[in-house]
Amino acid sequence: MTFFAIDVGNTRLKWAQYASAQPGARLLAYGAEFLENIEFLAETRWRPLQSPHSVLGCIVAGEGVRRRVQEQLELWDVQPRWVASAAEAAGLVNGYDHPSRLGVDRWIAMIGARQRVLSSGNLRPLIVVMVGTAVTVDAVSDEGRFLGGLILPGHGIMLKALESGTAGLHVPTGEVQVFPTNTSDALTSGGTYAIAGAVERMIQHLRQHSGQEPVCIMTGGAAWKMAPSMTRTFELVDHLIFEGLLALAHERRMPAV
Repeated sequence: MTFFAIDVGNTRLKWAQYASAQPGARLLAYGAEFLENIEFLAETRWRPLQSPHSVLGCIVAGEGVRRRVQEQLELWDVQPRWVASAAEAAGLVNGYDHPSRLGVDRWIAMIGARQRVLSSGNLRPLIVVMVGTAVTVDAVSDEGRFLGGLILPGHGIMLKALESGTAGLHVPTGEVQVFPTNTSDALTSGGTYAIAGAVERMIQHLRQHSGQEPVCIMTGGAAWKMAPSMTRTFELVDHLIFEGLLALAHERRMPAV
């Protein structure tokens, strides 16, 4: 009863195959592919895999990319299902003004993070940080309610915005420094500290709101870049969205198709 999870972002498609559709299931295979190369998945990386009994995914890249992914999934005789943000799921309540408009990747990542907190047995408020093309910093109460969150540009978008709007800033990527002394380092340090500052501010807001020190979980393809510059204790989780998909699949008791 293997389970196949798909996370389609703005840049890459990530996939994972698990032994079953439940939290903590054994990971059998994992991979990632840039969106421009997904037409070859069925012929290459997915072909050796065991045919899954169920497929659940999330996508933020748009309908055209979804169709391209589904064409590759025709390799197996299984109908994929796609998650949409909801008012409530897997023990998490969506406090967005319009729940369906919350980015589905944020929603699933929070579900995955909430499952981690529940499994620890130490219920505390939660900050979920996703660092990718964009950066999101979301707050979840200890009771499992999404309170709200921040969206800001990722490193790449920040640099492109500065390059397009300011003359003379077409420079190589630099290093994060406490006191940058060249333009490359100043740009890289500025973007990194902007993200770290947003996380710090949301931690302060949630601590004041709840009276407790929040747990902070960070994920995303560029999360490792932020790790050395964080001022708060955090957990770096590579497959947080997959953990959320496993929790949703288990809640839905997805049958073999």
